[in-house]
Amino acid sequence: MRFLILFIFLITNVFADDVSGIKNIVIHKDAKTLNNVIFLDKKDHKINISNFDGNLIILNFWATWCEPCKEEMPSLDRLQVNSELANLKVFPINIGKENKIKVNKFFEDFNIKNVEPYFDTPITLAKKFSLRGVPTSILINKNGKEFARIIGSIDFDDKKFISWLKMYN
Repeated sequence: MRFLILFIFLITNVFADDVSGIKNIVIHKDAKTLNNVIFLDKKDHKINISNFDGNLIILNFWATWCEPCKEEMPSLDRLQVNSELANLKVFPINIGKENKIKVNKFFEDFNIKNVEPYFDTPITLAKKFSLRGVPTSILINKNGKEFARIIGSIDFDDKKFISWLKMYN
């Protein structure tokens, strides 16, 4: 009986933590402490992620000229309203230094309605997070620590990804 319980426990945890079928995810062995993660809303007000402690956060860095960003943005928009992830807050942060009219048109063209566009500050989060390209998504746990990142695009509607993400919600 103990063997069966141990077996079920191991199988459940191995598969629950397995996102190997989803490319581009880098899971950190030790979550990284983040300080002073500040970006701007469309009225140039500063947003600090420390105000969202207790939430699962995705910082998605993107640009209007980025083809993979165009592909993933609609699924990222749907992820924000996924009922299985009630504590999730998605921040799509434009790092293309593009004007707000162009960014708003992008959101309109791709029917993005569940998230608002945000903008990188002049100090640049791109440098702070050592981004190598867009899109890149930084996943931050309820304690404000980066536990994973997605380098490149993914389908945020992927059930395996959502199931994995729920462990952090």
